Amino acid sequence: MKIASGIRRAFSLLVLLSGLLLSAQLLPSPPSDSPDGPNEAMMAPVTALARYMAQVDGAVLPSVFADDGLVIVENFPPYIFNGKNAAEHWAAGYRKHVERLGELKCDFAKAHDFDRSGDRAYFVLPTTWRGLQPGSRFEEHGAWAFVLAKSSGQWRIIAYGWGANDETDWPMKTP
Repeated sequence: MKIASGIRRAFSLLVLLSGLLLSAQLLPSPPSDSPDGPNEAMMAPVTALARYMAQVDGAVLPSVFADDGLVIVENFPPYIFNGKNAAEHWAAGYRKHVERLGELKCDFAKAHDFDRSGDRAYFVLPTTWRGLQPGSRFEEHGAWAFVLAKSSGQWRIIAYGWGANDETDWPMKTP
């Protein structure tokens, strides 16, 4: 039940994000200097964001987000972060969302649906998050859809949407 509900919610959020991003060009995948995937420069803000998210305590939000027009769709309230101070509001919500978690780590698979048009790029990045929560380990599989915008020679995240499609918990073993 919990998983089916989560899948429906994730699907709904991804559909909403797709609608919000129709006017933007889209992009995918881990560093690959090919036209079939994002290059290292495009992946830089994504990997910096993942490193920030893995640090539950004391991390400082890196400047990975675009200054204007940022839209984030997440699996924690209020689910959509946009407008003035969207990045700061997202960061505060994220910190609350992960405050009881530890040892966060993520892995990326090869990006899907890479597309680039001028200074905009889109891709979907299959992602696995792992970590500890009270009493158990967890593993969450999902897709991270990114839209990047290049400004002043740097790629920045102008939009992203996260949708988990599988979650597994394992009880902690006691000695």
